[in-house]
Amino acid sequence: MVYQNIMLEQQDGVARIWLNRPDKLNSFTAAMHIELANALRQVEQGGARVLVLSGKGRGFCAGQDLSERQPAEGQRVDLGETVEQFYAPLIRRLNALPMPVVVGVNGVAAGAGANLALAGADIVVAAESASFIQPFCKLGLIPDTGGTWALPRLVGRARAMGLAMLGDKLSARQAQDWGLIWECVADGDFEARLDALAAHFASAPTKGLAYTKRAIQQSLGNSLDAQLDLERDLMRELGFSDDYAEGVSAFLEKRQPVFKGK
Repeated sequence: MVYQNIMLEQQDGVARIWLNRPDKLNSFTAAMHIELANALRQVEQGGARVLVLSGKGRGFCAGQDLSERQPAEGQRVDLGETVEQFYAPLIRRLNALPMPVVVGVNGVAAGAGANLALAGADIVVAAESASFIQPFCKLGLIPDTGGTWALPRLVGRARAMGLAMLGDKLSARQAQDWGLIWECVADGDFEARLDALAAHFASAPTKGLAYTKRAIQQSLGNSLDAQLDLERDLMRELGFSDDYAEGVSAFLEKRQPVFKGK
């Protein structure tokens, strides 16, 4: 597929995807969704050990391109179909990727764009000039793309309600202070920080990180007993991995480990 709305690059264990409609603040269209789904399939099959997702231009993603979903006079648009066809599969695919997903929020992240980062990423890094907005309430809608699931788990009920019901802009610095994201960095350091995280995860024990991701995701719906059983099962499998053997050897030999992600 020739991409017109995104960019994909895979090299040295790092997969990078950029949303690439900068003149529209990278807002989603059906064509962009189709391209992004195709790119993620390539990432799944391409042997990458980390995915870095960011945006081109001055915005990360302004959510849905409303001009594409504007009801014609006397008609209505089935937004549930849009969620089922595009947004829900996108979040499910990102959460299922057996590697860390790092989202770099380079500018405004609004609506589905904000929740793409918050519900789809394992690590969110934002430039200091970036911001997060849940504008659904101003359209008579709810925060989709995993927003109603992610927000209360990240910041608690009170703040989730405020963000969702007021639709106010939240700065990247405040998002970090609230625990909504992992890190806010100075604009001039943003790209270097993403590169450093990509390099770190490209040489990390990928299978262990994938299982960590899985365990934390499942913990949100598990009882303590179920989670302890899951930890036992995952630790058993990881104990037989090449990376664990390498990690122990490197520790005892006082050298840097060389992980293969297996």
